[in-house]
Amino acid sequence: MMYWGYSTAYRQSFQPIWQTTFQQALAMIRSAVQGERHDELFYEELIRLAPDQMQRNIIASIRDDERGHNQMFRSMYKELTGQEIGPSPEVPFQKPVSYLDGIVSALFGELSAVEKYRSIWSGLPAGVYQNTLLGIILDEQKHAAKYNYLFALNQKR
Repeated sequence: MMYWGYSTAYRQSFQPIWQTTFQQALAMIRSAVQGERHDELFYEELIRLAPDQMQRNIIASIRDDERGHNQMFRSMYKELTGQEIGPSPEVPFQKPVSYLDGIVSALFGELSAVEKYRSIWSGLPAGVYQNTLLGIILDEQKHAAKYNYLFALNQKR
């Protein structure tokens, strides 16, 4: 039986624009983890500024997901390199001007994370590491949708 298809022997080697090397992916994981203290302060400020309990709960659920992502990144890095990611240098925290401004900033932060994590994904070995990154990327998209909802909700006020 003959199968019709395109032989990969004649295919040019295509590389997506977000393709990274393994070493670049590791550096990006380290960078993502080292911003954790700033992120924690930012989420706490948004929770404090939120106008009601429902919105505080939404932001707290995002914060909790991010804590889990951070632990997964730390574990992956340790397994892949044998090294721990040390504490990040203290960076001064700048509070959002307003709740709505913070929501917009968070929304675009989540979308930026999707792009960064897509690049990390491309540099990791196939299997559990890429699968874990895919789950994190989907969470970041879910967070962006939640921030979009919070933005729309607060536009009416």
